[in-house]
Amino acid sequence: MTNAAAHLDTDAVARWLTDHMPGFRGPLVAEKFAGGQSNPTFRLKAASGSYVLRRKPPGLLLKSAHAVDREFRVQQALAGSDVPVAQMHVICDDDAVIGSMFYVMELVEGRHFAEPTLDALAVDDRRVVMDEMTRVLAAIHDIDLDKRGLADYGPEGNYYERQISRWTKQYRASETQSVPAMEELIAWLGANMPPDDGQRTLVHGDFRIDNLLFREGSPACAAVLDWELSTTGHPYADLGAVIMQWAMPPGNEGRGLRGIDRAAMGLMTDAEFIDRYCARRGLPGIDRFGFYLAFNFFRMGAIIQGVLKRALDGNASNPERALRLGAFVPEFAKAGLDAAGRI
Repeated sequence: MTNAAAHLDTDAVARWLTDHMPGFRGPLVAEKFAGGQSNPTFRLKAASGSYVLRRKPPGLLLKSAHAVDREFRVQQALAGSDVPVAQMHVICDDDAVIGSMFYVMELVEGRHFAEPTLDALAVDDRRVVMDEMTRVLAAIHDIDLDKRGLADYGPEGNYYERQISRWTKQYRASETQSVPAMEELIAWLGANMPPDDGQRTLVHGDFRIDNLLFREGSPACAAVLDWELSTTGHPYADLGAVIMQWAMPPGNEGRGLRGIDRAAMGLMTDAEFIDRYCARRGLPGIDRFGFYLAFNFFRMGAIIQGVLKRALDGNASNPERALRLGAFVPEFAKAGLDAAGRI
């Protein structure tokens, strides 16, 4: 592989794991997963078994981005909870080993659905899987932060003020051209933040169907993946992320449900999904949901702007796909403005 982010020094990894991971035995071979735009992810095959390795990409990185150490910490803390996660094995914070921090976790086998259309399932089985999504999402938001040692996992205070500030800075650091709709959306969000309602929960930060694995022959979730953006904050950010994804066009790039006849496809509507989530958490409903949806469009626009910048700089995990994703930044911004207008 020629791209730097796709390379993994398996000899160096094997030497380190031999010294630091009980029970590990080489030799070791690695195969890069096609996904994982942010943190390159590899399937490891060794004499002692199969594992997954996630690493920070090489090269100059934005401050606080690619936080594999946070991924490791939160999944380790969630072991044995109602939130299914892979077992964490070891983390290496010595950049000298392979050039960046990495961790190794259990390889969870299961079904992966790349798109929310759930085409691989029978029509009658799709709502059950979507309902399992509401269960898992509610379980994340019901985690006892103190009991799990996550009370300090994110700062206190207004989550949206903090997030909008953070992602605006990240967007500015990755900006490659002016996007007027993004500027308008940033200004609108800053002027329309809802009052703090006191909810402070664990937040996944990128909750969607393709970041979940499901057990074979069962609608049960086997593992929630990709915790890089997790923190403590406001739960409706995660809920808004699901609905944001579904507002995108279907297909490999948009991976949404726009224009889909959901009733015919056996899929929940946005309102049904929100209602099931609220029922699981004992909530009467959600006011001003348009803000949370607009916020998610903004954040995703900032994220894929970063993906585009890494592609242009030669540090993307999948350069060709990163360039295609970058074209969606104006569309995300416009969709965010549309969501804002629906309040």
